[in-house]
This record gives sequence, structure tokens and C-alpha cells, in this order.
Amino acid sequence: MPPSALNDGDSAVHYLTLTEVAALLESRQVSPVELAQHMLERIDQIDGRLKSYATVTADRALAAARRAEQEIAAGRYRGLLHGVPIAVKDLCFTKGTRTMGGLSVRRDFVPDHDATVVSRLEDQGAVLLGKLALTEGAMAGYHPDFPIPVNPWNEDYWSGASSSGSGVATAAGLCFAALGSDTGGSIRFPSMANGVVGLKPTYGLVSRHGILPLSETLDHVGPMTRSTADAAIVLQAMAGHDDSDPTSLANPAPDLLRGLHAGISGARIGFDREYACEGIDAGLVASIEQALLVLSRLGATIVDVQMPAGIKDIEPTWFAICSAEAYAAHKATFPSRADEYGPHFRELLEMGAAITDEQYQAATQLRDQFSEQYEAVLGTVDAMVCPSGGLTFPVPPDLQYGDTETLQPLFQAVQMYFTIPSDFSGTPALTVPCGFSDSGLPYALQFVGARLSEATLCRIGHAYEQASPWHDRHPQI
Repeated sequence: MPPSALNDGDSAVHYLTLTEVAALLESRQVSPVELAQHMLERIDQIDGRLKSYATVTADRALAAARRAEQEIAAGRYRGLLHGVPIAVKDLCFTKGTRTMGGLSVRRDFVPDHDATVVSRLEDQGAVLLGKLALTEGAMAGYHPDFPIPVNPWNEDYWSGASSSGSGVATAAGLCFAALGSDTGGSIRFPSMANGVVGLKPTYGLVSRHGILPLSETLDHVGPMTRSTADAAIVLQAMAGHDDSDPTSLANPAPDLLRGLHAGISGARIGFDREYACEGIDAGLVASIEQALLVLSRLGATIVDVQMPAGIKDIEPTWFAICSAEAYAAHKATFPSRADEYGPHFRELLEMGAAITDEQYQAATQLRDQFSEQYEAVLGTVDAMVCPSGGLTFPVPPDLQYGDTETLQPLFQAVQMYFTIPSDFSGTPALTVPCGFSDSGLPYALQFVGARLSEATLCRIGHAYEQASPWHDRHPQI
């Protein structure tokens, strides 16, 4: 690719998929140093408006790019991430670089080690451009001292919960992959809002060592990218057992690429029409129905399934567990420094402090009962289709700085009953774009599956992408 193509509209290098740019780097058609410089210049030019980065690590990025260039030139190519510029959510520890987690109380925290996910990606040669902005403590609202990432499709619309910076940067061509975290939907909501791919893995498949916690039993770390193949590449690179994380599964990193192109002939795709369509935007419903037709044409069988009773009433149970675990995670600074917290997150911690041991145990028992029923449904199919949380919506920035009562319209709009089930059960979920509204905003669906079914979900998502145009569209910046 000639240098002039680095900035050529939708065909510009920054809008290529990770898979595409990796091929250019391996063949030395693009220089890792020139690519890193291009991405840093793009961040400098447009992120002042989009506000997706909390910290840009230019020196670290350029040093890694120079190493990658020397190694590739010497024939020591490490793999598909070698020389590829990425970014991580600013709750991933980065040695020598602040890790704030959207928290004023953490604004001066500088870790002395990298998170396992960061070290594993850099070991594969990835180039870290910086740390991405998020809500306070990875919950729903932002701390008033921090800017709110701007949806690149329409600045008046929601950019999607806690991994908003990751979604914005990926959609706007400010990195080739980002890391997000998902406790109640925060990989899937910003993927939906920004029109990108998000993969929430099985609980324990990806180490959380060096990740600022929100909820110990609900937190997941996963990739956000511009294609399913890219998500598979990133997840495969960072997954696998980690002795430093007591919740880490013993399973080795899965091979997500070997069967990626095998097609979906004979796959059983579950669909609960009442669950997936009732109370949902008509345009999104039509897009999901069209996606089911595409999957059928590709050889899949659409199977009627019925979700567990009460699935739309699980949000209070989630809040009880999340708030109690968040309070435990913040005991070093709350309530001793309560005045440094923003209104919404402070109220969540106060809620958690009031949860008794008996209430917490009752909530976890309800969660276990629901998860058993949910996983039984997933066990009847290869994957199930549903929305990724409704659709994005106009939201005043001031609302997102507010307290819990002020944020109620947001909670009502996001429809967490599409995302909480996979967090409760620790099962994987893949969000992919499936269309656009008449006003040009992205639609998304999610494929959800049984534990450790990431390879199947990626195969289905990839097949759907190859038969649809949605992941090729980019916001006009």
C-alpha cells in the first residue's frame, strides 16, 4: 500500500481490519513505525472531539513499533499482532503509566506491573497506543472530572456504557483492536452503539490479573474490533490459564482460527421471538429477522427456543451482587474518601454497603438457579440470537454525570435483560453489526452460546459477516 493510501477515506489504512493490516505488516508493504506514527497523528487530530483516549502512550508505542520493524525485517515475525496498534480500557494495569478506571480517587495511580492481558498482547508484538476512557469504576455514570467519549456516528447519541472509549476508538479508526470489560453488558453495549464487534468470553478464560475490579464474580475482559476474525485473533492471543488469577480456568487458549472459515451448514441457531422482539425498535427487529434469513441461506437451521421465566426481572438481583462486590473492591478508599466519588458510583457503593450477607447469599442463589435454566436452553443449540441491548439513543451529557435516579432513563433504555444472562452464567457472547437505522445509527445482534463455545460463535459471526455488508461501513469523521 503506497503512503498516500494511509489517509484515503474509507479505504484508509486506519479503517482496515486487524487481519488486513497484519498482512501488510508481514509483507512489509507498511512499516510498523509509519503505521504507529499515522495512528498517533490521527488520535491527535480527531480525538480532541471524540475523547476516546484517557492517556496516549506515544513513547511506548513508537518504541514497540521500532522493535517490531527490526524483528520483521530480520524474519522474526511473531504473528498476526506483530506491529499492530491497539489500545486498552483504562482499568488494565500498565507499568509506569497511570491507570485511573474513570475514578478521581485513582487519577494518580501508577502500577508497577502490567496486567496479564497487556503483557500477553505485547509479547505477541502488539503496539500499545494508549488507555481508553470509561465510566467511573466501569459502572453506568461518568465522574464529573472526566470527559465523556463521543459516538462517532452521531455526537448526540449514547456511546455505550463503561467501555465507551473502546467502542469509539475502534469505530473511528483510532486503533485496530481495543480491550473492554463486561460486567452487565459493557463490551456489548458500546459495540452496539458504535457499530463494532465485541466478544465477551467465558468467565475465567481471560485473566483479570491487573484489572481494576468492579464485581469479582461478574467481570469479564474481552476484545472489541472491526471484524469477528479480528476478535478471534485478539482473544486467542490473551486467553489461557494464569496462575496470578485464582478465577482463571485451567483450559489452554482456544484455537479460534482453525475452523473460522468452515461455514455454518447444519448449525442450530436458537431464537425466542417473544424475548428478542417484544418492546424492541421495529427497525432492529427487521434487521435481526433479515440476519436470520441470511443464516438460513448459509445452511443454518433456526430453532424456536424459550428463555427461562423471569428473564426480564433479573436486574435487581444483578444490582445486589454487583453493588456488594463493588463495595468490597473499594474498601481501601470508600467510605474514607467518599467525597472524591461521583454521584452515581458513590450511590452504588452505598447500596453495596447496605447489602447484608443474607441478602447477598439470596441473590447469588437466585443467580445460580437462573443460570442453570439459561445454560440448559443454550445446551440445545449451537448459538442463540438476540439483540445486544436494544439500540443507541439520544442522551444529554449532563445526564451521564448524574446520580442513580437521574440515570434511570438510561437503565430503562439499555434493556439489560439481553446482557445480564451471559454475565450471570459466565457464558460467551459475540456482538456484531446487523444493519443501520434510517437515521444512520448502527443496529447490532448478539450470538450467545454455552461455556467455551467461542470458536463456534466466531465461526457463525464470521460467516454472517461474509454474507452481509455492515462491518464495512465506517463513520464519517
